This record gives sequence, C-alpha cells and structure tokens, in this order.
Amino acid sequence: MNTLDLQVHLSQGSFTLDLTQTLPLQGLTAIFGPSGSGKTTLLRVIAGFQRAGGRLEFAGNIWDEGRRFVPAHRRRVATVFQQPRLFVHLNVARNLAYAARRSGQMAAIPDIVDRFGLAPLMGRHTSALSGGEAQRVALARALLCDPQLIVMDEPLSALDQKRRATILPYIEQLRDDGGIPILYVSHDIAEIARLATNVLTLSDGRVMDFGPTTDVLNAPYTSLSTDLIEPGSLIFAQVEGMTSDGLCKLVFSGGTILTPEPMGPPNSNVRLFVRARDVLIATERPVGLSALNVLPADVTAISTVDAVSAELTLACGATPLRARITQRSVAALGLTPGSACFAILKTVALTQ
Repeated sequence: MNTLDLQVHLSQGSFTLDLTQTLPLQGLTAIFGPSGSGKTTLLRVIAGFQRAGGRLEFAGNIWDEGRRFVPAHRRRVATVFQQPRLFVHLNVARNLAYAARRSGQMAAIPDIVDRFGLAPLMGRHTSALSGGEAQRVALARALLCDPQLIVMDEPLSALDQKRRATILPYIEQLRDDGGIPILYVSHDIAEIARLATNVLTLSDGRVMDFGPTTDVLNAPYTSLSTDLIEPGSLIFAQVEGMTSDGLCKLVFSGGTILTPEPMGPPNSNVRLFVRARDVLIATERPVGLSALNVLPADVTAISTVDAVSAELTLACGATPLRARITQRSVAALGLTPGSACFAILKTVALTQ
C-alpha cells in the first residue's frame, strides 16, 4: 500500500506544528481537532503551499526535504475549500473545461457532469449557484484535475443541514468509487463518523490519535488520549427509505433509527456516531415521550467515570452502545450487568 510519510516541524509565531506520521493512501482520512490545532496548516504543507520544515514523501516520491521541494502545481493535489473558489467570470461549463484542459481530461467531462448531476447548471454563472451547487461543481472540477490526492478543508461547514445532506453522498461516492485518496479536515464528529476510513486527531500542533475510524471513535473513555472526541458509539446501519413525514429510516442489528437528515438512497450503508451523553436509559418502555428512537438493550458492563458519572456498555442487538449517566441513576434504576433496559437516543444528536 502506498503511503504519505510526514515529518513536519514548522513554527508560525507562537504556534508550532510538530508531527511525524504515516498515512495510508486509501479511502478518506479525516483530520480532526479544534480550531488552531494545525489542521489547515498540515493541508497546506501537503498541498505544497508551505514547506514542511522536515520531510514529505508521497507514494515513494520525495516532495519536500532539504533543498528538494516539489511545488504545488507539480504535485497533482486537488483542493476543495469551505468556499468553492470557482472562477466567477466563467460559467460552470467553462470552469470544468479549464481544469480538464490543463490535465488533459476533456474526454472525461460528460461522465463527470453526469456523476455530479451538473447538466442543468452548465450554462449558469457561478455567482448564480447555491452553496450546495457550487460545492458540487468544486468537487467535479477537483476530479477533472486528474489528481493523485484530494484535500478538502471543511468543505461543508458553510452549508446548512439540507445542503450538507445533498453533498455528503457525492463525497461518499468519491471515497468509494474514485480510487483517489482523500484528506478531509473537519471539526464535525458526525461527518467524520459517516465519511472517514481513518482518523488523525490533532491538538496544539501534535498528533493525539490515529487509526481506523471504528477504533478511534469506539475507544473506551478511560483510554482516550484527548478530550477532543467525546465517548460514544459508531453504529453501522442501512437506509430503508424515507417516511411519509420526512424522516430517514435506518435499520441495524438493534432495530430502527429515525433521523431528520436524509442519509442516502435506499439500501445504502451508512454510519452514525451517537455520543454517550445523548443516550438515556429506562427500565420500562417509556410513554408520552418526544424521543423517536427507543431501542431494547441489555447492560453488559458498568464502569465508573468519576465521582458522579458512570458509563454503561449496552448490547443493542449485535451493536455495542455506550451511555453516560449518573451513578445515582444507576443505583435508582437498579442496573447491573445483565439488566434489560431501553436506550433512548435523542434524534437530533445523531446529526450534530
């Protein structure tokens, strides 16, 4: 497997980015962390807009070391930013043609236009596009650059929930079908849970964690090396379809989940991250409650988090689910390993 090998040591004022990490060039690697942690700076180094101050090797080719520096325009790295940065003086067709002509990919335009549903937009100027439409054009243009690597810097953060929902399936398709590795900066845990193959967590310019998304997001609370990712559970589900009142119905081993955000076409596989603090526990099925997602479960383990809180590990079908409640609630409900209960998931928490 090809890799991206990073040895980055650079300072900007009081901030220092100092990391050594090997990233596999497959799927989508999310770069996660709070503002000021070095996410965007790292992308700029990889794209060739800044020197690494160390060493950068992509698929066996040295991009940055000592006097050797491969500039951005020779790296075949396509960039997609929060703002699409399309050419405002050109319409959509000419924006795409500009990228395709430079990379020798003119013959690929019809397929890309069809793939991203751009046919109705081709004659429109970019100033007349909605945020979601502009990002679809930006994704298509990035692919027409014939890149070896695509880097995305919070591409959905400027969009509302409805427009985000329309773009996510295109990024998933790019991840699954394009064969081009993607580095994806985000501070949105729900996006990472849904999109990422691997997760690199940064804090104060240093690597706090790296690994497959399932391992990073499902890590036990006591073993987390950072508080950037709250304890929670990653749920693998399949889209069944939309309900008559506009909710997306998902099925998984523990039952059915309803979300207010469309998650994809029927039969598509999706992932959800549910924070442990957004799971409530009842010993009887509740009535007169606004929560839509009430799932039968069994307590498999109870651990102490601190003087007040406890973490429950639940078996929800074949899916492990974690809940954070008070120790007082554990005692009041009489919960012990083996207890049957109901896990109540806050619907909106599934998409935050």
